Amino acid sequence: MVFLGLLAFGYVLINAIQIHRYSKICIEDESDVAIVLGAGTENNRISPVFRERINHSIRLYRHGKVSWVIFTGGVGNGQLQSDSQLAKDYAISCGVPDSIILIEESSRYTFENLLESKMIMDSLGLTTALIVSDPLHMKRSVMLAEKLRIECSPSPTKTTMYRSGIPKTKSLMYEALFLSIERHR
Repeated sequence: MVFLGLLAFGYVLINAIQIHRYSKICIEDESDVAIVLGAGTENNRISPVFRERINHSIRLYRHGKVSWVIFTGGVGNGQLQSDSQLAKDYAISCGVPDSIILIEESSRYTFENLLESKMIMDSLGLTTALIVSDPLHMKRSVMLAEKLRIECSPSPTKTTMYRSGIPKTKSLMYEALFLSIERHR
């Protein structure tokens, strides 16, 4: 039993190392769309983590890297608006044209964010995407997007709010655990 526990720990640790290495990859080739993965809202306010993801997508749009932006995220507990609608409102307040912003309002998790985004892309004939999230979330997000047959590249935020040791370590362990699980689905 101890051997199996050590084996499982080793597997998660290897995934954590791969996630950390992958977090350094940033490809910003021109793509049809930026898919901004949700990061929650509270009291109908965008979380600092989500705000940085939105800001990154705004930068991609302004630099001509994408023609469209998809904000993801449904209505959370106690919320009046969807996360994606709050993101859209924020982006418009930053000068992004309403006409290039797409939202999906039913997802609650990364896989659902990507599945709903894929349906939007297919309906509009969009084929390429930059996945926008935090660096440590990139490996699992891109893996899930590729499972959905989204032609994509990682474009992690450069201004992630996960900077100090404890939040960064928690995020890495969370991602390593869920990557380990996703690889065997």
